[in-house]
Amino acid sequence: MANWIIAGLGNPGSQYENTRHNVGFWWLDQLAHDNGLSFKTDSRFHGQLAQLTTTQHKIWLIKPLTFMNRSGSAVAALANFYKIPAENIVVVHDELDLPAGAARLKKAGGHGGHNGLRDIMLHCGSKDFLRCRLGIDHPGNSKQVADYVLSKPSVDDRQAIMTAIDNSIRVLPDLLDGNLDKAMNWLHSQ
Repeated sequence: MANWIIAGLGNPGSQYENTRHNVGFWWLDQLAHDNGLSFKTDSRFHGQLAQLTTTQHKIWLIKPLTFMNRSGSAVAALANFYKIPAENIVVVHDELDLPAGAARLKKAGGHGGHNGLRDIMLHCGSKDFLRCRLGIDHPGNSKQVADYVLSKPSVDDRQAIMTAIDNSIRVLPDLLDGNLDKAMNWLHSQ
């Protein structure tokens, strides 16, 4: 049985709950809901955890409670404790460079200016984890990014993001089974 981590990035607290920056938390909440799971706070791992077990995989779901820019300590603590390699970590995060409603999978790579990814790379000592990038669109001006990601999306954008979440959850079995190309081909054609 393979061990995995799926880390959804976001910020703790009700003031951030419905903001674009929390789409990683939305993704995990939807997966947990679909599987009848609930999250419990675990201070050892600086986050809220749930566990999803299938016939082939044990999957730790984590919502870091360390704020977005410090997500790495939570992911690294969990990965180190269960000896899960970077290749078996999926990070779900918001992506300014994709339109709202787009979802893309990516293996390894840089952080693209995303401070949550930067911190995970720093703490895990690797950039070889998988990413599920959920498009939130760009405000059009780089000086507006901070306020934009910490604001609520429009009703239409929220619905588009939720559709992208459903689509990306749909390809999770292929992703975990090592069929990344199959998962990417289907998801990226939506």
